[in-house]
Amino acid sequence: MPRRSIWRSRRPRIEEVGERPDYRFTLANERTFLAWIRTALALVAGGIAVVQLVPKFSVFAGARHVLGVILIVLAIIVSATCYRRWDANERALRLNEPLPPSRLPLVIAVGSLVVTLLALVFIVFSKGGK
Repeated sequence: MPRRSIWRSRRPRIEEVGERPDYRFTLANERTFLAWIRTALALVAGGIAVVQLVPKFSVFAGARHVLGVILIVLAIIVSATCYRRWDANERALRLNEPLPPSRLPLVIAVGSLVVTLLALVFIVFSKGGK
């Protein structure tokens, strides 16, 4: 039996599961994966931009860093889970099963809400100085 890499799970490879689905579904699944990757990259860029480009808030010295860290943590979560999501969807397609539910949209929505509310608080209570 060949040794498995530590990066590979004990699950069978995707090509060994079920039957090959219509290629359009596979391509749609791949486009969704790439959309999650773009979202993660946008969150990283937003986090860096907030820390580097937004003027300091007078209400709290580390406000920019709080917002930036939250955005980058969201990017890490998206990046860490989107491949697993792609794999679960592809397996479900190959086995003709319903697609599994995902909490990732909820995580992104809540994270975006937190960043937006914090930014609002920092802006409203800031005295306008640099």
